[in-house]
Amino acid sequence: MDWTRGPTIGRGSFASVFVATSRHSGDIFAIKSTELSQSQSLQREQKILSTLISPSIVTYIGYTITSENNKFMYNLLLEYVSSGTLSDAIHDGRLEESAIEFYTHQILQGLEYIHSSGVAHCDVKGQNILISGGGAKLADFGCAKWINPATKNDDVAATIGGTPMFMALEVARGEEQGFPADIWALGCTIIEMATGESPWPNFSDPVSVLYRIGFSREIPEFPDFLFDQARDFLGKCLRRDPKERWTAKELLKHPFLWESNFREKHILELNSNSPTSILDQGVWNSIEEPESLDATSQ
Repeated sequence: MDWTRGPTIGRGSFASVFVATSRHSGDIFAIKSTELSQSQSLQREQKILSTLISPSIVTYIGYTITSENNKFMYNLLLEYVSSGTLSDAIHDGRLEESAIEFYTHQILQGLEYIHSSGVAHCDVKGQNILISGGGAKLADFGCAKWINPATKNDDVAATIGGTPMFMALEVARGEEQGFPADIWALGCTIIEMATGESPWPNFSDPVSVLYRIGFSREIPEFPDFLFDQARDFLGKCLRRDPKERWTAKELLKHPFLWESNFREKHILELNSNSPTSILDQGVWNSIEEPESLDATSQ
């Protein structure tokens, strides 16, 4: 596919994300890129995403290797979701509990799907959840891993990673990072939605946060204004013993989410005309200061 690289829309530890457009069809998509010589992590992400197909997961399109400015670049092609991240949605303050329930249900659907596929996300947080007209999608699988990598012929073992504020205690201690760690991070993300703040708002130093999570007996503070069912749901996510945390499948049956199917249908109807796909040419035209660069696939 021949395409033109547009503006940068995100930067991470291992790669940058750009908007891109196909020179033939005009389709819009996202490109996650890094130099080929440093693309080990991005190639593992490609292997994982290429096995996942779900409306609750950002859609994988393919990958290319391009020659740009005398450098070889490894590029992961992904669905472009125009409405930003969950963190963007809560930037102006906390979300209403009905919205928290709606997004939590969809995040859980994504987690139940990837967990049943043997994949742990390992970096669940608002910034890694994209919001479309249809709801929430899990994105950024840069830290993801197969829990039993031997079954997937994975020759690159993923190390423990993620964002300290959202790490479970077993991750902070460097012991393990599996499905229960994603559930802990979901609980932290609910607190993020409910308060508009970090789950550990009094800490900014990653080392201090990791020590507090791993070696104290504390858990993030539950917002006292949440209803009892929401607080009970949080309690099932934020148990310090990973063996005692509920699974995604169990949490989908929790009473906190009983009305989410009705709300999802209602919100989907309200957003039926919203631009959400890689075909959203109008959004592409509205982006200012394009940084265009033609890419030549190898």
